[in-house]
Amino acid sequence: MRRKFGCPTHWRLWERGTTIYLDGVMAAPVYHHHLHWPEEFDTMPADMEGKACAVLETLKTGLNVVSVTFANIVTVNRYVADLSDQDSLNRVWAEYFGDNKPAMTTVQVVQLTTDPRCLLEIKAVEVADCPDGEVIAYRS
Repeated sequence: MRRKFGCPTHWRLWERGTTIYLDGVMAAPVYHHHLHWPEEFDTMPADMEGKACAVLETLKTGLNVVSVTFANIVTVNRYVADLSDQDSLNRVWAEYFGDNKPAMTTVQVVQLTTDPRCLLEIKAVEVADCPDGEVIAYRS
């Protein structure tokens, strides 16, 4: 049964599939110590463009593990410590996501918990195993 929903500016409604959640994706090394050792973050890129590439490459690795792609991502939360270079973030974002435009929220935070040099963390939700599923509603 299809239901009517309000009209947010950007949304998708999926009818079937397996939901996959990837949290805490950032430019930091995937395997790092807890409690955090500052020297482990010395190799992170310094600028937002580099950090965005590193974050999305880490996300890509996670997606590959579960045999999905950026096209399967239906919603993303982006936590950004500094929005002054959001244009660079969005340029890199467009390169990785192409025509896929998942529902997205971007929130500025004071600081991410891992290291003050981490400027970006994302949480993504993907839908997989959907041969009979369909996008039953889409608005961009």
